[in-house]
Amino acid sequence: MSEKSSTYPGAAGRASAAGPPTALRNVVLVGHSGSGKTTLVEALALASGAVNRAGRVEDGGCLSDYDEIERRQQRSVQLSLVPVEWGDVRINLLDTPGYADFVGELRAGLRAADAALFVVSAADGVAGATRMVWDECAAVGMPRALVVTHLEAARADFEEMTEICREAFGGADQDAVVPLYLPLYGTPGADGHSPVHGLIGLLSQRVFDYSSGERTEREPTADELPLIARARDRLIEGIIAESEDESLMDRYLGGAEIDVKTLIGDLETAVAQGTFHPVLAAAPAADGSRQGLGTVELLDLVTAGFPTPAERDAPAVTGTDGAPCPPLTCDPDGPLVAEVVKTSSDPYVGRLSLVRIFSGTLRPDETVHVSGHGMQDRGHEDHDVEERIGALSAPFGKQQRPLSQASAGDLACVAKLSRAETGDTLSGRDTPLLMEPWAMPDPLLPVAIQAHSKADDDKLSQGLSRLVAEDPTMRLEHCPDTHQVVLWCLGEAHAEVALERLRTRYGVQVDTVAHQVPLRETFGAPASGRGRHVKQSGGHGQFAICEIEVEPLPGGSGIEFVDKVVGGAVPRQFIPSVEKGVRAQAARGVAAGRPLVDVRVTLLDGKAHSVDSSDAAFQTAGALALREAAAEVRIDLLEPVAEVSVLVPDDFVGPVMSDLSGRRGRVVGTEQSGAGRTLIRAEVPEIEIGRYAVDLPSLSHGTGRFQRVYLRHEPMPPQLAAKLREQPGNGA
Repeated sequence: MSEKSSTYPGAAGRASAAGPPTALRNVVLVGHSGSGKTTLVEALALASGAVNRAGRVEDGGCLSDYDEIERRQQRSVQLSLVPVEWGDVRINLLDTPGYADFVGELRAGLRAADAALFVVSAADGVAGATRMVWDECAAVGMPRALVVTHLEAARADFEEMTEICREAFGGADQDAVVPLYLPLYGTPGADGHSPVHGLIGLLSQRVFDYSSGERTEREPTADELPLIARARDRLIEGIIAESEDESLMDRYLGGAEIDVKTLIGDLETAVAQGTFHPVLAAAPAADGSRQGLGTVELLDLVTAGFPTPAERDAPAVTGTDGAPCPPLTCDPDGPLVAEVVKTSSDPYVGRLSLVRIFSGTLRPDETVHVSGHGMQDRGHEDHDVEERIGALSAPFGKQQRPLSQASAGDLACVAKLSRAETGDTLSGRDTPLLMEPWAMPDPLLPVAIQAHSKADDDKLSQGLSRLVAEDPTMRLEHCPDTHQVVLWCLGEAHAEVALERLRTRYGVQVDTVAHQVPLRETFGAPASGRGRHVKQSGGHGQFAICEIEVEPLPGGSGIEFVDKVVGGAVPRQFIPSVEKGVRAQAARGVAAGRPLVDVRVTLLDGKAHSVDSSDAAFQTAGALALREAAAEVRIDLLEPVAEVSVLVPDDFVGPVMSDLSGRRGRVVGTEQSGAGRTLIRAEVPEIEIGRYAVDLPSLSHGTGRFQRVYLRHEPMPPQLAAKLREQPGNGA
């Protein structure tokens, strides 16, 4: 049997000539950091002949983790596409970062794919974040299979790992998560660990031996047959339970032998429908071998069991005016609808946009309409423009292989789209369309930055705009109260990569500074003040006197100015000047340099001079009066309070609530949110949750999620306010 022949009878029948949607499979790899996704992609590329033994493409470029940041940090930080061919089928493998800070790249991969391979490490188990992604895929019916890696690790146990996967992913139907193959163990080594050197096919009852460095096939020995029986029965029962032929179960329970071809056909159908999730094992190839353990079996499963793009429903589309449109079909001759799933910069070709074509055919040099939902709060403008398509290419490592066109179901890179950003829709000029957006995580970790030098300051704005255009999970804020430039990120690693890209890609060096929350001031009690501005230095002098009364108002009232002057003590034309001076001083603050809010300022009396009074003089007098009033009473420092909603597994409710209380939070309620998860609602000062995006994952083992919404400003505890007044400018 050749290396590209199938271990599944009939698998080749599902493939057709490369090019049409039926000859494509788009598969995203999901798993926690260190589970072995990138290694598995390289092993599959090697087994298919896409790369040589050194893990390099034919023209010499590296296959994966070719980004300088990835090489330095030794982890994936971005979505990467590796196309391989198996038989007549092209498989677009989408390798995603496993680190939680780069979940935006994972979501983009899920959007571009039609099926998912969940990679779990036998050495590390199943991470909580991986279970949450599984639930996301289940909610949309995405087909899924599981691959167990790191079987060479000490104490790694495939059967134990399979049971963990059944409990983690099976839910109410654990019989839908079962092994398709069993590992074949060799003689234990000096450490007592038995190496895996082959696989036993439970349906075919054949042994696929990799011990020689090349995959060979043989009959099982008498000692190996008992390993098959129980696991095979469990697999067959799981397949039959998902079969559309209801008579199969009765026949099986009655002792009838079910034809293997029938079982394989039902297996492939159930996998494609997302109701059955086979478990496989995989390992990199040994030195001198092209075929790593399980790579051939996995490629066969993908081509035979995973759906084609034509078998998956496309996201809903509307007109640019929001009017609903008929559902899309994966037709190369249909209307053009594509979506930008990733934006990156190449030092040689400039901006590159990775697009998934859902309908129609994309060709170089044609003009398309670019539509975007816009995320003004994240620094992304709403797009409704036309752009010309540049060169098309298929990415493979660092290399870009030219394409003459890209048809429905496929993925391709488009060069030099200057306006299109991640999440935007490309469609025909005559019929512009807009795809529904996919869920973007909220960036909740603030990182305040400033240019390192004057030269960096000149380039900062452009560099930041290009950075957020690449990454829709990042939000850029220019805070009007603190005058800080703030990058809102998903976590520390996300922020680190963003700043490194600013430096290496865009030549902008920045320094991080303490993030300040927008504090306010208000009067703690009524007070009065007199502003006297009298100067005489030859010629026209300056003369203005005003008397005011200040009283506190309820939160959210802002600044009220009331005129109660009688008898013309302050001429009418200068009353607006007093108000202007009061408001200008309120904006500057009267105690800690924070804006003054929630007070009523009443102008009671004053004096003017027929020659020396002026607009500027009364503005100054108004400001002086407000400062004098503030010196007489307690000034309260107000801090912003956020409504925080935390979603965690039930096991972490106690620690999370205790942590929130330690942050001066007030828990206002809890409620169940699905099986085994609780939503905690609390009111917490924003100054206490600046790093909650980092602390919550640590507290909940990566399973917690939270949202925050500004609620109101309220007085800060006196001891904390006093400490901040000693360090003006430090807000967080």
